[in-house]
Amino acid sequence: MTERSLIGARLNEVRTGISQACRSAGRAETDITLIVVTKFHPASLVRELYAHGVRDVGENRHQEASEKAAQVADLDLRWHFIGQLQSNKARAVLEYADVIHSIDRPSLVMALDRAWHELSATESARQPIPSFVQINLTDDPNRGGVNESELTAFAEHLASLSSFNVQGVMAVAPLDENPNRAFERVAAASELLRKTIPTARFMSAGMSHDYAEAIAHGATHLRIGSAITGNRPPAG
Repeated sequence: MTERSLIGARLNEVRTGISQACRSAGRAETDITLIVVTKFHPASLVRELYAHGVRDVGENRHQEASEKAAQVADLDLRWHFIGQLQSNKARAVLEYADVIHSIDRPSLVMALDRAWHELSATESARQPIPSFVQINLTDDPNRGGVNESELTAFAEHLASLSSFNVQGVMAVAPLDENPNRAFERVAAASELLRKTIPTARFMSAGMSHDYAEAIAHGATHLRIGSAITGNRPPAG
């Protein structure tokens, strides 16, 4: 089987799994956005995914994402930045990312706000940044994400800025926690966020190993990598 046919087979398997999970949860498949994470994979794989109908691609390292987006700029793709973002890379990421899933601290918010206003000065039609608030589901303060206890204050800050279009919450389920319990917490955070930003109705949660559980608890954006792309090649 060729690599292209392997990609197609794995993609079809995941799409089938999503369909089954939606049926089990009583949800419509149209509620789900599948984001294929292509970390460490070449731009040629993005082209193969595009040929199979993929339009949403996720990356979590700025340099790799920037280079890859430039290499496939002729394709009609939506680029989702899903990794922890350094404040000094804010403007550079806004140059190519359509959605940022990892808004997690005031310093980053201010860096993105400043960069957005700078870009808007030369691009009058620039829209507010589609973004997700990342929730930290662990006790480790070094992990990316807003603590659940600080979510309301953080949301109020975002809501006061014209530069952000907050879509919802994003989270990664801890490997040492039952995914159903983790996604219950994400759903609770989503409900809490909507008290401040009622339009923030989406939930970015679920990866290759737990997307069915995420769908059961309301996930709308799945970030799936190896189940579709295969094992990642070594980082360069």
